[in-house]
Amino acid sequence: MSTRVEATTLAPRVDLLTDAAFVLLGTALVAGAAQISVALPFTPVPITGQTFAVLLVGATLGTVRGASSLLLYVLVGIAGAPIYAHHAHGWAVVTSASGGYLVGFVLAAALTGFLAERRWDRSMSSSIGLMLTGNVVIYLVALPWLAIVLNTSLEKTLEYGLYPFIPGDTFKLYLAAAALPAAWRVVRR
Repeated sequence: MSTRVEATTLAPRVDLLTDAAFVLLGTALVAGAAQISVALPFTPVPITGQTFAVLLVGATLGTVRGASSLLLYVLVGIAGAPIYAHHAHGWAVVTSASGGYLVGFVLAAALTGFLAERRWDRSMSSSIGLMLTGNVVIYLVALPWLAIVLNTSLEKTLEYGLYPFIPGDTFKLYLAAAALPAAWRVVRR
């Protein structure tokens, strides 16, 4: 009888530790993908591998763990760890023209996780729709943020923050959708 009680009291701890490990792993994946970064001379926003990682983490870990991974990523960067693109860090990055992308990442991970929990991740075509929806959320936050920080017109905002990223983001969302089955195996969904 005591073995049964011990096993049932340990299960929540193991689950919590597993969840924490997956959150940390998601944060690390996004931080690593941020270092795949190319600065563009005409915009303060770099091309990075982050959107791939954000979408994959959200869809793989679900609403709570996915959003927690990205929130941790943002907070650790604010605290001073050089984990943003080009090893940047600090509050100044979050309040810069590219800060809206960071905030959008948290919301996109939560939404892709939410949609994955509702089985949008069960086929390649629906996974692509899930990833595209997450990408749109990033831009819904990032573009107004960029416009306010830079005081730009709609046309300039789109030139600086959207148009240059469409080809790469399209590739990354297909890549994230294709990587999803392998990611499920890691988290044993």
